[in-house]
This record gives sequence, structure tokens and C-alpha cells, in this order.
Amino acid sequence: MELFTYKFITVSLWDIIDIVLVYFLFLYLYKFFRDSRAGQMIMGLVIIFILSFISNILNLQSISYLLGSLRTIWMIAFVIIFQPELRRILIKVGQSRVLTTFVAKPKSKFMEEIIDTALELSRRKWGGLIVLSKENLLKTIKEQGTEMNAKVTSNLMVSIFNPESPLHDGAVLIQNNMIEAAGCILPLSQNPDLTQMVGTRHRAALGLSEESDAVIVVVSEETQKISVAYEGMFYRNLNEDTLRGFLNKLFFSDK
Repeated sequence: MELFTYKFITVSLWDIIDIVLVYFLFLYLYKFFRDSRAGQMIMGLVIIFILSFISNILNLQSISYLLGSLRTIWMIAFVIIFQPELRRILIKVGQSRVLTTFVAKPKSKFMEEIIDTALELSRRKWGGLIVLSKENLLKTIKEQGTEMNAKVTSNLMVSIFNPESPLHDGAVLIQNNMIEAAGCILPLSQNPDLTQMVGTRHRAALGLSEESDAVIVVVSEETQKISVAYEGMFYRNLNEDTLRGFLNKLFFSDK
């Protein structure tokens, strides 16, 4: 449906829809990357696209060719440099309400076992690392650990994290409401903003949260404080109520 014509440019309804969709796409990407290194690259891409669009309208063939080549190189560099950020975008898309409507949620009793475990580990001054898988199945992480396929119980997990246990240094992986593996090795975060005070257990939790949609509960052996790593961020010093509220929000809330 043609709306209007200005000189040699004809604008249709589909052109307007196309422009609006591209605008919201770039706006979403910019908001997502705004506080990261990728924010400036997003703005650079926008400028290149605008200049390329104008040069095509004005039929500036040399400039159009150069901008097109630069745009291709820029996109390839963007994908290579910002793989973790792009992975998190795909995870957020996969977690959209429309796509997760038919995904089964863990039962509340299952979540209470997790909370009881964290509290008991904190009370005993033992460290712990519990990975709660959401939509992404962590096959590689499971293969690196010791397969268990056991029911989720606080007693079992506390015994796993007993300092005398050969599996206590690794993470417990929970998928499909089952303890699928223990003693799992997680990727360490390379975030330069982490201080030297952050130990290996916390770096591992943050590293996995940067690469997947998993929720990682961490109990510090040194301070006995409970934290949660999710989407590349730490939520620290959680007590029983705040931990329960946070986990319920992530697993049961529609928002």
C-alpha cells in the first residue's frame, strides 16, 4: 500500500513497518548492551547503517560499496568479540513468556530442598555450589562431573559438600528436578571487574551464569554467606527469606 511519494522516493506502509521494527531492534540491543563494552559498537553499527542507507538513496556507488564492506567486517568483529553478550540475548529470547508457556516448572518442595541445603551448609561453615538448570541443558557440564541421577534432597547434597567427600570441590548439577551430576567443573569468569577477594567458587558460578541461563547458588566457606549468580550478576548476602523469594521469582514468576 503506497502512502506517499517524495521526488523519486516512494514510501509504502510496509516501509514504515520495516523502519519501526528495525528501530525497536536497535533500541533493544542498545539497552541490553548499554552498560557493557558493546554499547559503543552498537552505536557505530547504527551510524554505518544510516550512512549506507543515505548513500544508496543518493546512488553514491563508491561510498555504498565501502560502507557495505565496512558493515560486513564490523558485524563479524561484533559477533567474535561479544559472544557472551550475544549468548545472553538468545537465552533471554528463549526465556520469553510465549516460548516457556509449556515448559514444566520445578515443584516448590524441590526448591525448599535447595534452600535447606544452602542454609545447612552455611550453618556448618561448608562451601557449596549448586547449579539449577532452566531451559538450557548443560550437557558439557554434566559430562565433566560424576553422574548421579538421584532425587533432590537436602541430606544428599549436604553429604556431597562434606569436606571429606571427594566431590565437595565441584558443583552439583540439577536438571529436570534431579541431581544429574556432582563434582562438576564450571568455566571461570574472565570479568576484569572482579576483585581479588572473589574466590574460585564464586568465579565459577559467575562464569557459568555468563554463558547459560542457569541459576547458581553459592555458599561461601570463608564467610558462610549465601549468594546467587544469574545472567552474569551476583546477588549477595541472601538470608532464608530473600533466597526463597529470589528463586521463586526466577522459576515461578511469569514476569
